[in-house]
Amino acid sequence: MSETQPADSNTPVTEEQIIKVLRGVYDPEIPVSIYDLGLIYDIRIDDEVVHVRMTLTTPACPVAGILPGQVETRVKAIEGVSDATVELVWDPPWTPDRMSEAAKLQLNMDMAPSPREKQSFVGVRMPPRRSDGSA
Repeated sequence: MSETQPADSNTPVTEEQIIKVLRGVYDPEIPVSIYDLGLIYDIRIDDEVVHVRMTLTTPACPVAGILPGQVETRVKAIEGVSDATVELVWDPPWTPDRMSEAAKLQLNMDMAPSPREKQSFVGVRMPPRRSDGSA
């Protein structure tokens, strides 16, 4: 029996099983699972049919044509799933904020910006320097 199969074929598939499978699908350009990247927006299970709503990091993503198909194939392979559909959506747009903490750590993105980095200085005029060098 595989790791993704329920103990009894009459046992309904669970969201946890779907997530476990999705954690095994990686974005080929980023060494992090699509689930931990935050590309999965919704998982809905209707009896034995699984519906997945997902996005990509950008509409110009080179794997846009194949990644949703990989997700569908992997989900369909779970015992207890009779069919799976994957809907690719662009709203809301993906941002790095959707990533799990583990993914951020793995990609060295765990550092919060300092308060200075959050400030915007667009349109701020600096006072002229004095000729004696004082402020």
